Amino acid sequence: MSHPMLTVKQAGPLAMIQDAGRFGVGHLGVTQGGAADWIAFRWANWLLGNPLESAALEIVMGGNLTLVANSDVRLALTGADLAATLDGQPLTPNDSFMMQAGQTLVFRQPKKGLRAYLAFPGGLDAPEVLGSQACTAREHIGGLHEDGKPLKTGDQLTWKGSSATPRQLPQGTQLPLPDSEETVLDMVLGSQAAHFAGRSLFDAFNQPWTVDQRADRMGIRLTGKALNSRLGGIVSEGIPLGAVQIPPDGQPIILMNDRQTIGGYPRLGALTPMACARLAQCLPGTKVRLQPISATQAQAAYRAQLLKWQ
Repeated sequence: MSHPMLTVKQAGPLAMIQDAGRFGVGHLGVTQGGAADWIAFRWANWLLGNPLESAALEIVMGGNLTLVANSDVRLALTGADLAATLDGQPLTPNDSFMMQAGQTLVFRQPKKGLRAYLAFPGGLDAPEVLGSQACTAREHIGGLHEDGKPLKTGDQLTWKGSSATPRQLPQGTQLPLPDSEETVLDMVLGSQAAHFAGRSLFDAFNQPWTVDQRADRMGIRLTGKALNSRLGGIVSEGIPLGAVQIPPDGQPIILMNDRQTIGGYPRLGALTPMACARLAQCLPGTKVRLQPISATQAQAAYRAQLLKWQ
């Protein structure tokens, strides 16, 4: 009997294996990687009773990614609504479902959000590189073939466990999808914020920003009224997840999971982990608003999210 697997019959533009990320190697210049919407990613694993950090599939845009099963398997789908269908029947995100042998799963295009997460029993089976299976294209590490590349036609996905008793998301669970009109992104001001002109600080938090076409897993540009810092360039320093850099053109760059490990542009502060997950679901053209909060508030919100998985 053949090993249970899903075969990629048609590859989408960006379907990558991701786990919680690659940590402890920043001093080598190796970035964090991992699921961009870490909340939807963990809920997908939770629905199947997996360890929350288990490798899953991060599917961006859809793009007619087509998967065919050779045996029955229960999967979980969370995050963006990418108009997924199972043998032509629509699937509802944020739930688990049975996929029977011979059935075809297709992800077409975004209806709401940008990234969907498909979890497998026990997590996807892929080689570990520097302690993680996370796929990082810029560094050519991770993924099925240890080259950091997205799935391609003919790839075969296998998993580590067997089907478990399915769960349902707790009533009232909110996943970090963008709002219809304007998405609020919480951020914590950094020490360099004092070097921005008062008008720029006002503009940073009192205008809508637009998510630019120049957006990927490394960074997401926002466009709006330019911000000005008196610092100009600074000595390169470590870059955290969600760092809000202001380059010479005054248009913020939010640094995401595949960011460089050091950088020399002035920083206004950093988005909270919750806000990073929400921004990861924003299509180009989405209107967002930056909202300053304290580090204490950010930590409390983060802890409250973690407690939901206890």
